[in-house]
Amino acid sequence: MKEMSRRARRMERNHRRNKQPALNLISLMDVFTILVFFLLISSSNVQQLPKKKDIHLPTSVATKAPKETLIISVSQRNILVQGKEVATIQQVISDAEPLIRGLEKELKFQASKSSVLTTTKRKTKGRDVTIMGDENIQYELLRKILATCREANYTQISFAAMQQSKSGDTL
Repeated sequence: MKEMSRRARRMERNHRRNKQPALNLISLMDVFTILVFFLLISSSNVQQLPKKKDIHLPTSVATKAPKETLIISVSQRNILVQGKEVATIQQVISDAEPLIRGLEKELKFQASKSSVLTTTKRKTKGRDVTIMGDENIQYELLRKILATCREANYTQISFAAMQQSKSGDTL
């Protein structure tokens, strides 16, 4: 390998000292713009269940994430569909009828807003619903809610629960 002359070494040293790295802001802004759009789109795919102070969900160790569905909230006082009150617990318990008419009416209204779901056999597939109920609700009330959902063709029923880690901590 050939050695460099003193002049060549001095020129190289001077060239390294005076060279400032260029920062291309246009490319940096493009990258951040793409990153922001990616984060906005990916965060909208996650369904967040509404948090209610008067509903204490049971715990579960299931790891499957919930799908975005119609939400029926059952608190100590009332039944809500997508945040709209459809019945009070006291009325439902005292009523001898097996179905909750206010809930059935709202479920059919919500079903009419969305398109008809069919399977390959042309039978109507049941719609999805998530029941977000207090862990201490009465079985009779739950039975009436399930019967009403079935009557309104909401047969794909999920129950909301707080996820519990394997160590026993609630997430």
